[in-house]
Amino acid sequence: MDLFSMSWHPDSGWSTPFPPLDGAKTLVLAFGSGSLADDPTPIRELCAAFPSATVIGCSSAGEITGDTVTDGSLAVSVVRFEHTRIRLVSEKVADAGESYDVGFSVAKQLTAEEPDLRAVFVVSDGLQVNGSPLVAGLAAGAGPGVIISGGLAADGDRFERTWVLIDGEPRSGHVTAVGLAGPHIRVTTGSRGGWDIFGPRRLVTRSDGNILSELDGQPALELYKRYLGERAAGLPATALLFPLAIWTPEAPDRRVVRTVLAIDENAQSMTFAGDVPVGSTVQLMRASLDRLIDGASDAASQTATDLPPGALTVAVSCVGRRLILGGRTEDELEAVLSGLPPQSHLVGFYSYGEIAPIVTGTCDLHNQTMTLTSFWETGDEDSSADE
Repeated sequence: MDLFSMSWHPDSGWSTPFPPLDGAKTLVLAFGSGSLADDPTPIRELCAAFPSATVIGCSSAGEITGDTVTDGSLAVSVVRFEHTRIRLVSEKVADAGESYDVGFSVAKQLTAEEPDLRAVFVVSDGLQVNGSPLVAGLAAGAGPGVIISGGLAADGDRFERTWVLIDGEPRSGHVTAVGLAGPHIRVTTGSRGGWDIFGPRRLVTRSDGNILSELDGQPALELYKRYLGERAAGLPATALLFPLAIWTPEAPDRRVVRTVLAIDENAQSMTFAGDVPVGSTVQLMRASLDRLIDGASDAASQTATDLPPGALTVAVSCVGRRLILGGRTEDELEAVLSGLPPQSHLVGFYSYGEIAPIVTGTCDLHNQTMTLTSFWETGDEDSSADE
């Protein structure tokens, strides 16, 4: 497996010439600024350099290359596999209510084309898709034993427009996924947060999918603003500083975290990246800088199990973490690299939602986590991929 990482910046152009790695078994990962939808010249240059490769990518709230995060740029990793087969499937999402069906369809297409599918890496529009049913559909369509990871595209803290790459062009309202198949591909994942809960638990008394209307019978937005105080003027961006921990009746011992994507002043409701079911209990969360960095280190330790030197690791971290870390954002990336083997390639993006397995192995949507997916190949045809 050959690996090469590079980046593009509007002031300096490409950091290095394109490597001669094009081919049917080459995967190109590209994460870039939302503004590239208006002028996708560097994306077109990248696709022209790899006409036979599979190119997947999305907009971000910060582009990750190694221990550096930048804005207004394009972070790229080129992977030429020796044995692994690659398949790409994309679908348009007309509205959030189609999220489950689109996820199921994408996964089913991949499994139909590749019966020995081992892993799926997915990127999705971050505003027009409900991440919870999308991930549930992907998991149902792929079936057990397929590792699913990825994230929701972002648009900094603006929440106006996100894109994923479709036929080499940045487009909104789409989901795209790459499937990796064959006996040689290996994948491990890690996902950790570092947030602490505070305040009283409250009951979700009215919601519709990912739209939360009432907590304890009170308008959700009104209650949330009380906690934010003067920071409420910066909604929805300032809500990233105080996500919700959620416990559902079906899994009262398993906590997921949800972050706000939009607010509706008239309805006094809040739209989250994933579902907030009626009957769930929620609690506000906050974080210290050191706890977030420790969480990133823990995610690296989790994914580094059996990871050889020189593997590719894709980082998908939440925009909320970056807003809190501020000038210490790169400390989070340094913590990840410190926990990975030598010569590891790290590329990725800050997102509106992270997709990865939880401890039990079931894939789920996460918010406010550092999520890592590591890829490598072995030459042993008889061994099985990690699950």
